[in-house]
Amino acid sequence: MTRPQSQVTQRQDPLRARYAEDPTDAHIVDAARTRDGLSRDPWHGQVVPGDHDYGAAWSVGMHRAVGGYHDEPNPGDMLCAAFAVCLDSTIRMIADRWGVPLTALGVAVEGDVDVRGTLMVDQSVPVGFQAMRCTVTVDAAPRTPRAKVEKLVAAAEHCCVNLQTLRAGVPIETRLVSPSDSSPPSPRSARSSQSGSLR
Repeated sequence: MTRPQSQVTQRQDPLRARYAEDPTDAHIVDAARTRDGLSRDPWHGQVVPGDHDYGAAWSVGMHRAVGGYHDEPNPGDMLCAAFAVCLDSTIRMIADRWGVPLTALGVAVEGDVDVRGTLMVDQSVPVGFQAMRCTVTVDAAPRTPRAKVEKLVAAAEHCCVNLQTLRAGVPIETRLVSPSDSSPPSPRSARSSQSGSLR
């Protein structure tokens, strides 16, 4: 019996052919922006995902470890969430392409941070996540070889944009803009910024 073409294959194969013919079409830009931050205390804010209006705005609260109230998801939680959902979706897309019927899937991500770095308590402590752990709970239909499931997850890791970005790092440029200034933004490399003091 012929397996019906997957919905992922139907949507992705024309895109793959187009990008192979014109690689410039494959370049996209993802985006997010904060809003209404000054209307609240320094521990809370909102972030709007996407480059157009999806009608979604996520509330953010800072972690108690840096003085926040820990009453909303913090930016570190959101970074873990972006990693988790990207890998989850990538696993499901490849499973659909390969015809692997999944019966269970969950991706849990944890990240370790020593906040002495961000609070400038100890300049030898790096700012950022020191380690991240990803647990994939997955099962497939009976008689699916476990080796195929392992190959599926390995392929998803290779293709997961957020996972590979976190593993490899990416250049980041910060631009300083004044709402009242019509001059071009001043670029500033985040990697070349100098350490300072909170005092």
